[in-house]
Amino acid sequence: MSAIRILFLGDIVGEPGRKAVISQLPLLKQQEEIDFIIVNGENSAGGKGITPKIAIDLLRAGAAVITTGDHAWDQREIMDYFPTEPRLLRPINYPEGTPGWGSVVLETEKGRVGVIQAQGRSFIQPPLENPYLLVEKEAERLRADGVGPIFVDFHAETTSEKIAMGRFMDGKVSAVVGTHTHVQTADEAVFPGGTGYLTDAGMCGPEESVLGRNIESVVWRFKTGLPTRFPVANGPVRLCGAIVDVDVQTGGCLGIRRLSHRVSEGSEMP
Repeated sequence: MSAIRILFLGDIVGEPGRKAVISQLPLLKQQEEIDFIIVNGENSAGGKGITPKIAIDLLRAGAAVITTGDHAWDQREIMDYFPTEPRLLRPINYPEGTPGWGSVVLETEKGRVGVIQAQGRSFIQPPLENPYLLVEKEAERLRADGVGPIFVDFHAETTSEKIAMGRFMDGKVSAVVGTHTHVQTADEAVFPGGTGYLTDAGMCGPEESVLGRNIESVVWRFKTGLPTRFPVANGPVRLCGAIVDVDVQTGGCLGIRRLSHRVSEGSEMP
């Protein structure tokens, strides 16, 4: 049996998150014997969106694919970059004609790997097309083309919508892992049909924070109800994500486990 090991890192938050990811990816790849790396970069530019430079830096650091989400377009210069880089994905359920790609297939030493990005519709903006129908259709297309490993980043707000997507796609893709909430869940599992699942991968951002943002600012907003800025926090970063082993031929998930590592500035992974 030939297997491929995929590392997926959750939402990268601001400069602290992206610096930690860029510095640690080579070490993670070596220590965990990773074959293919996917990162969610939609909060990597000051906590909102991604820039062409950041995308290039993440790809050079070892990411094979970068996914995004509801903040995909927050940085103005990314609009012209999306059509030029198929390894940078935006949700597949944007209307036809939207710049960029919602899925990609890349060649590796162990065969082709497909990645699909989709965005949920519950309590999240903007409202997009039905992700269930489009993810299913794209997965069927990739499988018909002979792609075994297919990974889905489902960027959604509610746990129910994510779990439903995982159950719906069970047996149709290799893994469904959620992003967006920045809090890693503890429900990793391989479903009966052979699909690996995790409700949320968590974030790659400052550990002493509120979802990567300055604690005092967020607390003040909740306490007073008044608007304020939410700067990205500082301090040690925690890298969160999932490692998924996939049968290259069948696309079935052989195992999924959470990754959660604290990274002090200038330190190496334990």
